[in-house]
Amino acid sequence: MKRLLIITLFLCVLFQMNVKAGEYARTETSRDYLNSVKITFLSWLSGSTKVSYERAFPGVRQSGEICSSLICAGYDKYENDPLGFTVRYGHKFFLPDKDNMSLKGFYLRPELMYSHYFYNHSTDGRTLANMGALLGTVGYQYLYKRFLADFWVGGGYALGTPAETHYHHGFELWHWFDRVNTNLAMSFSIRLGICF
Repeated sequence: MKRLLIITLFLCVLFQMNVKAGEYARTETSRDYLNSVKITFLSWLSGSTKVSYERAFPGVRQSGEICSSLICAGYDKYENDPLGFTVRYGHKFFLPDKDNMSLKGFYLRPELMYSHYFYNHSTDGRTLANMGALLGTVGYQYLYKRFLADFWVGGGYALGTPAETHYHHGFELWHWFDRVNTNLAMSFSIRLGICF
């Protein structure tokens, strides 16, 4: 009789813990977060470390995102010892979505960028790359509980003093198929982050 009572109490406690865990999981998945902090996935492999902050504007399915990077914090694939920074601001317009979560879904984003850094030029010694760009991007932001992944691709217009490598730590200038266009900028990336 005593064993039956202990087993019953144990099963009741276990059942109660399971119910509480289910309630917590439902709360975590249905909560609508308005803020996120993200890092650009593998950005350190291109010679910079990029961190961004995004804030949703409640009720309008829009958000503002600012990203900054330190150019020199990472593996320098071009071996030209870059040193500088980039800063970018993008305004996201999320498309209608059945979940209607603030930071989830397909989006369109106009974006302003500025890249400023010094590097070792192959013939001119230490030189400056100083470029600005206006881009239009399309992307998708996936949200799972507090974690999110942001994927996008886009292009637009750039102007300034281009780098010899055509890479500006956030966007790249057209230099394929035996053609170079220092006014055509392209960008694509993956960011991973956490919501709060």
